[in-house]
Amino acid sequence: MNFIAKLTAASKLNHSLLCVGLDPDVAKFPAELQGKSDAIFIFCKAIIDATADLACAFKPQIAYFAALAAEDQLQAICDYLRQTYPQIPIILDAKRGDIGATAEQYAREAFERYDADAVTVNPYMGFDSVAPYLEWKDRGAIVLCRTSNPGGSDLQFLKVDGVPLYQHVAKLVAEKWNLNGQCGLVVGATFPQELAEVRKIVGDMPLLVPGIGAQGGDIAATVQAGQTATGAGMMINSSRAILYARPDGVESFVEAARRVALETRDAINLYRTTQEI
Repeated sequence: MNFIAKLTAASKLNHSLLCVGLDPDVAKFPAELQGKSDAIFIFCKAIIDATADLACAFKPQIAYFAALAAEDQLQAICDYLRQTYPQIPIILDAKRGDIGATAEQYAREAFERYDADAVTVNPYMGFDSVAPYLEWKDRGAIVLCRTSNPGGSDLQFLKVDGVPLYQHVAKLVAEKWNLNGQCGLVVGATFPQELAEVRKIVGDMPLLVPGIGAQGGDIAATVQAGQTATGAGMMINSSRAILYARPDGVESFVEAARRVALETRDAINLYRTTQEI
């Protein structure tokens, strides 16, 4: 099953547009995990088990693992997802952007080493920096378009032939780069007006939407701006708000994470055009 088909099936199965981000910050881990050599794996596995029936995708952020030389734990997490929840796509959040043989190696890293279903990529160096990922015809390339950070406007709003650069990127990906039909775009929830503009340009292409939860994006505005006519087409990511949900005094960190994930999934569904995808 290719990335888009798997994402569509998972969204329908779990009635969900929620993507759970895996950004393991050991400084925020509960006391019982502090000092354990495999704490990252234990923590992420617990979050996955608690939320797998609520998510349309999981998105491990590679920097949180690489900074601690924990790539082996990332690989173990991806293996665990493949074995235990094969119906849920894995999006490797790597934001790679390079050309030629180097890009080919980054593609191998994502799709061979970690066996991800999709990877985030940076379009700044043009089509030949994205093309190696498209060689994997069943895997997804999710291209940065209108990012959720305030500094994204420094470049993404620059005019290219009278059009903001982010819209130019959306048009390029939708009309020229999406050779296998497996591309997506990253568009932040913090800019719902731009999200709506991108949706107009790309049709039903899936959008990875960071920015709700800890970054303050509005769920209602996000869903209304970014959903397709059938209430689909989005992977609305929440990471820190779920991973580090504050227990209510009785809950464990796992129970708190599940509670917030359920609340977020259901809040998203309130504003969808339809509950069926």
